[in-house]
Amino acid sequence: MTPVRRVLVKLSGEILAGEAGMGIDPAALGRVAEELKEGHEDGTEIGVVIGGGNLMRGATAAGAHGEKIDRTTADSMGMLATVMNALALQDALERRGIATRVLSAIEMRTLAELYIRRRAVRHLEKGRVIILAAGTGHPYFTTDTAAVLRAVEIGADVLLKATKVDGVFTEDPRHNPAARRFDVLPYREAIDRRLSVMDQTAFTMGMENRLPLLVFNVNVPGNLARALKGEAVGTRVAVEV
Repeated sequence: MTPVRRVLVKLSGEILAGEAGMGIDPAALGRVAEELKEGHEDGTEIGVVIGGGNLMRGATAAGAHGEKIDRTTADSMGMLATVMNALALQDALERRGIATRVLSAIEMRTLAELYIRRRAVRHLEKGRVIILAAGTGHPYFTTDTAAVLRAVEIGADVLLKATKVDGVFTEDPRHNPAARRFDVLPYREAIDRRLSVMDQTAFTMGMENRLPLLVFNVNVPGNLARALKGEAVGTRVAVEV
């Protein structure tokens, strides 16, 4: 891959939980912040869309056994969880001297700026890391879809999807150790195979907007920093390969 100027990082909430699986682990948060700092200091303009699965997952709460929460309500709770993660990441970055802004798709003036595309781009141009919280602001849309949407809106050169696996595989490698990892993968094949690394809405939007996508394991130390520098890690997904 060639060096990039502006990137959007999709960071799942589970990454911030570390080995505990839930909550926010200071060590995991700090490691992510350090690698974002390294990429920022190399001159890359960085936006982050963050999930909230370490605190609250809307679809899971709505479909739980026994007493269920209305899906719209549950998704709203999940969006609020992403704001909590965004504030934690902002704090970690600013303690490392990185100017940061949290922009939320849901208005909450005392905690974050309201997401406006032109404002987000202006922050990037001024050298600030932007953390985009609350997904799209609407239920039934995943943070993967929000990440593709925001990446297209801000004119990102690439979407970096930071996961817990080494890329995109033919099958889930946790269930089938013989699963093969793709080095490069056309969007159309990812959609036809219904590969679960992102939901179909996100894949389709990425393909239609010709958005380069890199899927990699953020738990490997240095991988996020390398991806921010444009180095080849994980699986590259594109319209033409």
